[in-house]
Amino acid sequence: MIRASLRLAAKQHHAKLIPELKAIYTAPTEQAAEQALADFTASEWGQRYPAIVRTWQSAWSEFTPYLAFPPEIRKVVYSTNLIESINARLRKVTRNRGHFPSEQAALKVLYLAVRELINPKGRDINHVAAHWKKALNQFSLFFEDRLNAR
Repeated sequence: MIRASLRLAAKQHHAKLIPELKAIYTAPTEQAAEQALADFTASEWGQRYPAIVRTWQSAWSEFTPYLAFPPEIRKVVYSTNLIESINARLRKVTRNRGHFPSEQAALKVLYLAVRELINPKGRDINHVAAHWKKALNQFSLFFEDRLNAR
């Protein structure tokens, strides 16, 4: 939503628009988000960029389920950066080896790469997996019937 909104605004206004839009997507409840959107609509920026308001209003039904999640889960699902990072690392380990003698060999390399992502070395303490620990805890509470801790 932020990217879609900023696409409709002049680049010189991005720095001022982002905090205004952030109030909407970081709202603790749907009602608070509705109020933040109403505030944005009535503000100078909402008047200057009605297309941004229209974008949020048209996508509201797809956006609001996101607000039901706790902040730890929102942080993980907010963007696909973590997933893209994992995919890039998996592509890197397979590309560096060229070809594999068997499917089993490829699976072993991918397994080791995933294991390295889950248990990073000391120097990589702020690695991808570190951000998932809090989210995994919340996922296990939020989706108790679907997530198996074994």
